[in-house]
Amino acid sequence: MASEPTSDLVAEVRDHYARAATLGARVADRCCGETTTASGCCEDTTASGCCGGSVDAGEGFGLGLYDLTARDALPQAAAATSLGCGVPTEVADLHPGEVVLDLGSGGGIDVLLSARRVGPTGWAYGLDMTLEMLELARRNAAEASVDNVTFIEGRIEDIPLEDATVDVIISNCVINLSLDKPAVMREMARVLRPGGRLGISDVVAADHLAPEQRAARGSHVGCIAGALSFTEYRALLAAAGFEAVEVVPTHAVAEDLFAAIVRARTPSRDGGGQSPAETSSP
Repeated sequence: MASEPTSDLVAEVRDHYARAATLGARVADRCCGETTTASGCCEDTTASGCCGGSVDAGEGFGLGLYDLTARDALPQAAAATSLGCGVPTEVADLHPGEVVLDLGSGGGIDVLLSARRVGPTGWAYGLDMTLEMLELARRNAAEASVDNVTFIEGRIEDIPLEDATVDVIISNCVINLSLDKPAVMREMARVLRPGGRLGISDVVAADHLAPEQRAARGSHVGCIAGALSFTEYRALLAAAGFEAVEVVPTHAVAEDLFAAIVRARTPSRDGGGQSPAETSSP
């Protein structure tokens, strides 16, 4: 019986994002009027987000965080299901030939952007537990003619990849949804190669906020109640073996809760070249 709340929360998260995937597919499949933009979507939108709109992600979240060039280069359904709190592809400083893993890849917006950054000699994996999102992401990759991608079903607490096979891990407002964040940190360290790095966007709480205060400011599926504090985030990454940890706020998403950029590295083989762990908090 003790496991039921955990199971209920996981199911709630899965159902929430399944509904978002379904709505995102509908957004892409219909148009609201005859006037279109250069990308082929109509300028007018309805409350349902039809045609050129997006699933309502809330203040400080979603497609508006991406620049117009990135948005216009993607299938409408990928853009419509952007629910994150940042742009991790801008954080991770991706290079040609690298292998990238996106934790909680959703409709695939960050995977597709990553695949283009790493080029034909690199590869981008997207991991998600929601079948509807995976189906939508694969459709989006085909529509965008992006071939160097693989979308995998799985949980971020148990990543279905071999040890030391990934150069860069990105994630966009997903780790806060996990109910076992230490496991996520350990799994990230396991699949990264020596000297591999994180470039993550996530919601982080001010250090003085107790868990019950975070819960009072928003729901778990809304990326608020499950947020780590700045100090907690740094400590969990360090405990998993990460170095050069940075947790830097970018904008507020609720009272004393912030979208933040999270960077860290796994130790290099020679053990050199790493800076001391640090963090920034408001």
